[in-house]
Amino acid sequence: MKCRFCQKELTYVFADLGTAPPTNSFLKLKQLEEGEIYYPLKVFVCDNCFLVQIEEFKCSTEIFSDEYVYFSSISKSWLEHSERYVEAIVSRLELNSNSLVVEIASNDGYLLQYVKEKGIPCFGIEPTACTADVAIAKGISVIDRFFGTELALDLQNKGQQADLLLGNNVLAHVPNINDFVAGLKIALKPSGTITMEFPHLMWLVEGKQFDTIYHEHFSYLSFGTVCRIFETHKLKIYDVEELITHGGSLRIYAKHTENEMIPVSENVLKLLLEEGRRGMTTLDYYKDFSLSMEKIKINFLRFLLECKVKGECVAAYGAAAKGNTLLNFCGVKADLIDFVSDRAESKQGKYLPGSRIPVYPETEIQKRKPNYIIIFSWNIRDEIVRQLDYVKDWNGKFVTVIPELKII
Repeated sequence: MKCRFCQKELTYVFADLGTAPPTNSFLKLKQLEEGEIYYPLKVFVCDNCFLVQIEEFKCSTEIFSDEYVYFSSISKSWLEHSERYVEAIVSRLELNSNSLVVEIASNDGYLLQYVKEKGIPCFGIEPTACTADVAIAKGISVIDRFFGTELALDLQNKGQQADLLLGNNVLAHVPNINDFVAGLKIALKPSGTITMEFPHLMWLVEGKQFDTIYHEHFSYLSFGTVCRIFETHKLKIYDVEELITHGGSLRIYAKHTENEMIPVSENVLKLLLEEGRRGMTTLDYYKDFSLSMEKIKINFLRFLLECKVKGECVAAYGAAAKGNTLLNFCGVKADLIDFVSDRAESKQGKYLPGSRIPVYPETEIQKRKPNYIIIFSWNIRDEIVRQLDYVKDWNGKFVTVIPELKII
């Protein structure tokens, strides 16, 4: 396998999670009698550009199909985050009715709804029809295609270059990152700005967040590596913000290299130096990650087995990709976790891939009163704890597993 950015042969394994089915391939009842296809989940780090990446075993057109079950608007905290972003970026870039905002991977219109409310022309690019349909129902225009140089050229030829071109949690999801970033260059107006949000590799490593590794995440990104990728395609990152979302993320601001009107913030050099200080451009930084994974696995299984011996009911909340990675890596099945609850109707009545644990509405928690509720969506833990505050009525407790097992 070669690095998807610099094409160097990859030989250094960052993490090996064995094999697993695609994390969002939920099963219907009739599929329980069928087999599942498991793919290797092995992650490499490039010793040249330090891009952490997995091999593409299941193509994007299969992952982001009409069966895709992730709808961004499910999370209240994510909606609030998106609304704050829109308020800030509209003011910062002085966007108005003469501007054009384009969002790549616009999902169900969770963000563009706030842009539309301000009377700013906008449209989304979203290849998953089921989520795009929800956005269209909100009055948001959507192009139902994957983004890359081909689509960017089509937009350019139609005079639809963006003043603001944004993408949240999409940069890590593209198998051909060079074509994607080259497309950003084409789709951006000469004076325009790109913003991208993505989980920061630094926090994945130091927070032991191995459950964020799954097949639709092709790349795991440090700031330094993203700077190199953008510079290769004649884009310059001029500012960066550190965010708390998804366990620690970055929001980058980029411009055309030729655009000298926008100064480069001191935040850029500051973060590059911080990554260097932590050793992120050395292979030593990545070498002990697998050991951390094994320790978490042992402690998690010990907890579940002890609950089983005591006859206690263990449920989980949030049928998230994170949870599926954790369950499949640890080999946990429905004999150790009774059920998972999730607010997304697209997941209810189905079964988690691999573990085949059933997914129910939240009412199942109220009905069965579990002793413990494992929070798989730990990135919105506080929101979930507030939402399920009533479990204290029967002395129910919450459990998080990453970065270490904690009973709340």
